[in-house]
Amino acid sequence: MADLKDFAEQLVNLTVKEVNELADILKEEYGIEPAAAAVAVAGPAGGAGGDAAEEKTEFDVILKAAGASKLAVVKLVKELTGAGLKDAKELVDSAPAPIKEGVSKDEAEGLKASLEEAGAEVELK
Repeated sequence: MADLKDFAEQLVNLTVKEVNELADILKEEYGIEPAAAAVAVAGPAGGAGGDAAEEKTEFDVILKAAGASKLAVVKLVKELTGAGLKDAKELVDSAPAPIKEGVSKDEAEGLKASLEEAGAEVELK
């Protein structure tokens, strides 16, 4: 039982980068797509009742501005989205632009924190 608690503690303390790496490993090596599963689970719960419809369950992460360290933001956007370097640069250059859409509140807040740490100006919608 203690091993499972340790494992759960490790999962809870993962950074956004580590979560993305874990998602890639699960998809490539085991054929499991965590993002699709999370959306499938969150989807029916969002429309289940009147109170649930008022609470927003999916968020869009919008890059408002790259800030002073544009290169760091481009690299982070590349890492977070899985896009190529050119696509990530174009995305940052076209700010305000959505980085990720329809993500959970926790993931959106994690992405926002990472991007702000890199110097970007971010908004959640």
